[in-house]
Amino acid sequence: MEKEQYLGVSVSSLTYEEIIADIKKRIAAGKKSTVIAVNPEKVMAANRDPLVKELINESTYQIPDGVGMIIASMLKGGKIRERVTGVDMMGRLLRFAAEEGHGVFLYGAKEEVVSKAKENLERQIPGLIISGYENGYVQDQSALIQKINDSKAVLLFVALGSPKQELWIREHMNELKHVKVFQGVGGSFDVYSGMVKRAPAFFRKAGLEWLYRLIKEPKRIKRQMALPKFVLKVLASR
Repeated sequence: MEKEQYLGVSVSSLTYEEIIADIKKRIAAGKKSTVIAVNPEKVMAANRDPLVKELINESTYQIPDGVGMIIASMLKGGKIRERVTGVDMMGRLLRFAAEEGHGVFLYGAKEEVVSKAKENLERQIPGLIISGYENGYVQDQSALIQKINDSKAVLLFVALGSPKQELWIREHMNELKHVKVFQGVGGSFDVYSGMVKRAPAFFRKAGLEWLYRLIKEPKRIKRQMALPKFVLKVLASR
């Protein structure tokens, strides 16, 4: 699988459609796949924390979730020309699951968030089978693993925040008999529950979702400083 490297972090150059097509083949072959979103902030974190870098690089698909990844690819002569966001990748995978008749399990977030996300998704995506869900505060992990196995879900979405969700996936992946696709989705359940509003379409299409969030939450400025630092480091590494 073609991947690009930025400051030692792998990034998949596949589009949404190419990832779905590849996942379909991997499911048919009985292979497990993991999806992780990569943005400049996460790349910078990976350069400070070897564990974060390890979790990213060992994933099957490191999707370019951030305009900074497109800028980096252009600077380095790569092929990435469109964002593949975590929340939209989840949406594509859910539609794929509905088309293929695969069961889905949602794990994470508050009870009112995950239950509402389940309700909304089942209403919005015809044929979607959400065969189980659990909030992120469950204490009995053995019971949770059993519940996921009993659901026979093929796709599992974990919303515990990064890197906790990726660590959980790595720890339990082999215990989950039927799950073939794992994605850590951060705050995506909040979006699908309707409790958090995404940026308007104009900002998303222009790759300026980060700017919209900054306007709405000025305190994010410290986090957003990762973008110029990342671009400068990429330029220095050319």
